[in-house]
Amino acid sequence: MAIIVDKEQKRRDIALSCKELFITQGINNLTISQIAAEAGVGKGTIYDYFKNKEDIVFEIVHILMDDHNAIKEQRINQAPTTKAKIKIFFDFFHNPDKADLREIFKEFVSISLTQPSKEIQEFLKGTHAKYYAWFCAILQEGVDRAEIKPLALNLAKGLFALGDGLFISNTMTGNTQQIEEEINLHIDTIFQLIEVKQ
Repeated sequence: MAIIVDKEQKRRDIALSCKELFITQGINNLTISQIAAEAGVGKGTIYDYFKNKEDIVFEIVHILMDDHNAIKEQRINQAPTTKAKIKIFFDFFHNPDKADLREIFKEFVSISLTQPSKEIQEFLKGTHAKYYAWFCAILQEGVDRAEIKPLALNLAKGLFALGDGLFISNTMTGNTQQIEEEINLHIDTIFQLIEVKQ
């Protein structure tokens, strides 16, 4: 009797078994042979499940982001104020618990900018739309609860871009230690302008 393989689960297992290798070595320093050895499979098996190294990083990002989003949503729902919710929304960029995800995210950003496949572009469009809608819903809830002024919604796009912008800028210049301070300073300053004074 033939063994039935859950291909989706096998793909996930292979990708996750290589996560640390991608974090420590970086995609450009790895070969498919090294990846296969780390996953405990043959090179042919890697190609049965993935087109290339970039496809493996793409799968890792999918998996880790799903887990990250579930935890983030729970934390945001428990936060007492709109400002606290916004700070949690952006803490991916500095939270020590998310260091591995940030390293994989950097690899993914690099791939997205230099070798954007149709799948990656579609993923990015969908992810951006999902996160932006989530962010706008947080702001709208703050307006509905009379915590922040309705004009805050006009700032949504710029505020939403804050995290990615500071993360990329600080990563390129080597100032990653200051990201949390800079994000919180921006958020605190904006909230001085948009909070409804009690």
